[in-house]
Amino acid sequence: MTTEKWIDEIKHKTEKVGGISLADASEKDLFYAICGIVSEEMNKNWIDTQDLYKQTQTKQVYYLSMEFLIGRLLESNLLNTGMLDACNEALVKMGYDPEKVYSIEHDAGLGNGGLGRLAACFLESIASLKFAGHGCGIRYRYGLFEQRIIHGHQVELPDYWLKEEYPWETRKAEEAIDIHFGGDIHMLKKNDGSLEFKYENTDKVTAVPYDVPIAGYQNGVVNTLRLWSAESNSGTTDMMSTQNSQYFHHLDHKHSIEQISGFLYPDDSGYDGKVLRLKQQYFLVSSSLKSIIRQYKKNISRSLIHLPEKIVIQINDTHPSLAVPELMRILMDEERFGWDDAWEITTKTVAYTNHTTLSEALEKWPQDMVKSLLPRLHMIINEINERFCTEVWNNYPELQNKVHELAIIADDQIHMARLAIVGSFSVNGVARLHTEILKKKEMKNFYTLFPDRFNNKTNGITHRRWLLQVNPELSSLITDVIGPQWITRPNQLISLLRYSRDEPFLDRVSEVKLRNKAKLANFIHEKTGITVNEHSIFDVQIKRLHEYKRQLLNIFHVIHLYNELKDNPNLDITPRTFIFGAKAAPSYYFAKEVIKLINRMASIINNDASINDKLKVVFLENYNVSLAEKIIPATDISEQISTASKEASGTGNMKMMMNGALTVGTLDGANIEIRDLVGDRNIFIFGLTADEVLHYYHHGGYVARDIYNTDERVRRILDQLNEGAFGSQEIEFKDIYYHILYHNDPYFVLKDFDAYIEAHELVEQAYRDKSTWMNMSMTNTAYSGKFSSDRTIQEYASEIWKLKRMD
Repeated sequence: MTTEKWIDEIKHKTEKVGGISLADASEKDLFYAICGIVSEEMNKNWIDTQDLYKQTQTKQVYYLSMEFLIGRLLESNLLNTGMLDACNEALVKMGYDPEKVYSIEHDAGLGNGGLGRLAACFLESIASLKFAGHGCGIRYRYGLFEQRIIHGHQVELPDYWLKEEYPWETRKAEEAIDIHFGGDIHMLKKNDGSLEFKYENTDKVTAVPYDVPIAGYQNGVVNTLRLWSAESNSGTTDMMSTQNSQYFHHLDHKHSIEQISGFLYPDDSGYDGKVLRLKQQYFLVSSSLKSIIRQYKKNISRSLIHLPEKIVIQINDTHPSLAVPELMRILMDEERFGWDDAWEITTKTVAYTNHTTLSEALEKWPQDMVKSLLPRLHMIINEINERFCTEVWNNYPELQNKVHELAIIADDQIHMARLAIVGSFSVNGVARLHTEILKKKEMKNFYTLFPDRFNNKTNGITHRRWLLQVNPELSSLITDVIGPQWITRPNQLISLLRYSRDEPFLDRVSEVKLRNKAKLANFIHEKTGITVNEHSIFDVQIKRLHEYKRQLLNIFHVIHLYNELKDNPNLDITPRTFIFGAKAAPSYYFAKEVIKLINRMASIINNDASINDKLKVVFLENYNVSLAEKIIPATDISEQISTASKEASGTGNMKMMMNGALTVGTLDGANIEIRDLVGDRNIFIFGLTADEVLHYYHHGGYVARDIYNTDERVRRILDQLNEGAFGSQEIEFKDIYYHILYHNDPYFVLKDFDAYIEAHELVEQAYRDKSTWMNMSMTNTAYSGKFSSDRTIQEYASEIWKLKRMD
């Protein structure tokens, strides 16, 4: 579509559809007009893609995830349909700033962090590689929360991202599915000796699908992200016809149903919150599986015994683990398969991705809760557990004393990761180190039982979003020297190594980086009033706030530098701008204290004239995908400083290296694989290894107070916290002090402090030599193609899903 055609189409949409003249149209009017034009283009391909899948009866993967952090879609959809440049030119010609028009879109409140962003990247790569694959999630009315920083404190506000019409979704009320909770189960014996299960007095919920198109990169493929909304099946008329005394009961019941898809990750610190989370997980699983099987029966004229030949169910972390017993229930109770056949179908259809070794994230549900809410599934889980434990006892005598550690039901808890492992044909980790920890430590006994099931699929990011879209100037330079093939074959980025010492080329890359930094500096000033120097080192840590991610170590480094400058204002250091973005879970007190400390230090440092602007600290509130898209192209230093063994993979590390940032990181997650590719001289590695951390956890030997007593820098920082040097009240940050010293520094902040400071000294030296720094930067970008989600999805497709491209 030409620029002139775009202008005509926008005018038609605003005037004929919106009823507004182009002269009077607002940026919001233009946004919806453009969305309508793009949707029409994608819908043709969407229909053709689904028709092709039906005609060819190709094998398809369904990716079940509680999160899909898709961000804004307009710019991405324009890019992938090949219309972005023309649309940009049309808007500029009409006198509008494309970025302002695209920013009208609210980030979809469908995720929280890396888990959801990974799922979004995967869907884009599946479509771009021409694989038949779809996402299944929940259409939350409210996102996690909208974060505001007030007097340094995190305050949570509702993230009602659906208050405006969401232009990408299509409601499919005709494909709604009934989901049942609770009730009574009656077991009847039929004449042939088989059992039949009758359900009575269940609480029925209607799951209504909203479909979102997922466009591949300029290839005509459009797959589907299906999001389920929980609705009451009794309408207003039914409610009004009841007795007045029952009306409010109906309202309460309707509200309780709608809460199932009300908001992402309800607080589960109490019983009711746990029940709601369990309801959400079953709601996602049951509606998705029923829909998948309905489509299979409609489109494929073969028995469900052949389901594994045509369908793969990939469960993203433990949240959708109920897919195992729910598929068994559907096959046995609704499709009349016997146990053995149903189990064979299930264990050849379901595959499980593990994302964590953190015990709090390996979900467990009280057995009584599951029995009350999902009585039939409890019966099936119990039977799976009995059969599995019996098999282990009879066939693996060396593991008889480990049965309790392997049992799906143990200590009146149902262990979801164990259920997923037993009921899947594949169990994958998401980085080489993470997978080895699963096999050798966390899931060692299961690996002994099922060695062929375990495999590694290192995470990836869609380079089309995280380089081509968010950093167009750098992308254009790359295309100028190596051609456009890297857009569809990201491993071609390795050709940039030829230019890693080409001074004219590196000068142009450096100029792009400086412009990106200036743009971010303007954004920071606009949002916070803080003036930052674009020539300073932009040192960035943007990720969920958690102790193991060690934002505390980062701010301790900032405090150390501040102390050094206060002692010696003439200290020769390159100016630094420390940029943080993070949300803390509403009930996570310690994480919120760290946010408060970061903001307090920002207030102190940014207003201290004596340090001559050598340090600035910025906390950008409400971190989300759109904010990441602004920060990442401007990043010089990527902080990936988790306690070794704790971060499964990380994907922010990949996004920032792709845009030329250098990593300061521990040997954790995918940092190891980045180091192996770029080499030790192009990354700043520090701190304990995973083996050392695990040795301390298992055998002891670490005493945080010893470091406090022997390292003057550490003691000074902790004493400042304890004595109220940074607080409006003396007690303000004492909890951090006591947590570190009296809980023995559980994430080794003090242990790694000295090595971290040393790593940043090396950063300082490298940054002062521009040619060395740019060589290191370009080397990182050159090797980043390995971390494209195209590579990850190709591995899933060939090694787990057994899919073929739709060429």
